[in-house]
Amino acid sequence: MTKPPRAAPPPKTAPQPAVQPAAAPAIPTAPPPRNRGGWLSKIAPGVARMFAKRSTGPDGLWVKAPDTGEMLYRPDLDASLWVTASGRHMRIGPTLRFGYTFDDGAYQILPTPKVADDPLNFRDDKAYSERLAAARKATHEPDAMAIATGRIGGVAAVVLVQDFAFMGGSLGMAAGEAFIAAAEAAVARGAPLVVFTAAGGARMQEGALALMQMARTTLAIQSLKAARLPYIVVLTDPTTGGVTASYAMLGDIQLAEPNALIGFAGARVIEQTIRQTLPQGFQRSEFLLEKGMIDRVVHRKELRQTLGSILGVLMTGRARAA
Repeated sequence: MTKPPRAAPPPKTAPQPAVQPAAAPAIPTAPPPRNRGGWLSKIAPGVARMFAKRSTGPDGLWVKAPDTGEMLYRPDLDASLWVTASGRHMRIGPTLRFGYTFDDGAYQILPTPKVADDPLNFRDDKAYSERLAAARKATHEPDAMAIATGRIGGVAAVVLVQDFAFMGGSLGMAAGEAFIAAAEAAVARGAPLVVFTAAGGARMQEGALALMQMARTTLAIQSLKAARLPYIVVLTDPTTGGVTASYAMLGDIQLAEPNALIGFAGARVIEQTIRQTLPQGFQRSEFLLEKGMIDRVVHRKELRQTLGSILGVLMTGRARAA
């Protein structure tokens, strides 16, 4: 009996080398930063500083002109009382205004009353308390009104300045209380009250509490009249809304800076309401002077002298009447 043939053994295969994991691609390293000063910075370092980016912040050396967009050198603006070469009277805060108004720039700040910050817990896209904090940080003022006392043309006076940089100079409880405090200070000192207005109207975040200040400030003006003390208003750009509808238009003498926007409603709203095109220069101080709404348009550099002359005449008349 024959044996079955043996199965052929499987062919031997060479041992396979172990599979090594693929090496991660090398990450190119960033080249060291180059000194881009160039040869010019080596031979003339001052030239590079000349072409450095201009700082246009609140404390920067350059300010953009609102009309032309031209960059203005801040020391030049200070020397010109913040009036551009084109005659634009730029908006200024209480510190500059007091310095330009009082004799020799000498004055004493009077405190403003404290009020509840957010009585209605108002919120739109941001909480009212946050808006107040931001405005205080930007202006270094507690609210939109500041009071000071000093002499103008040798006449003791109380001056109230409205700061448009603080939430558009809007009239709220704090501003109303400051106005009343200024009127009371004037009566206590037997001095006239001069008010520089700049506002977009009542502060909407305080609702009816802000609107109430229109009546309260009007009553404060009556106390000045009862004491036979002059109340002078200087309208600056812009003065609109509820401020125009109250104390801004109740002065014994109404002055205004050149080309200041003065009105109640906006020009576009008026045109849409009456369906007519408004005349050129409508709501500007020169137009209002022509129509008899204000007494005189005064350049900023002449304001101190003009106010001193007016106050001297009015206070002399008051002394004779007494």
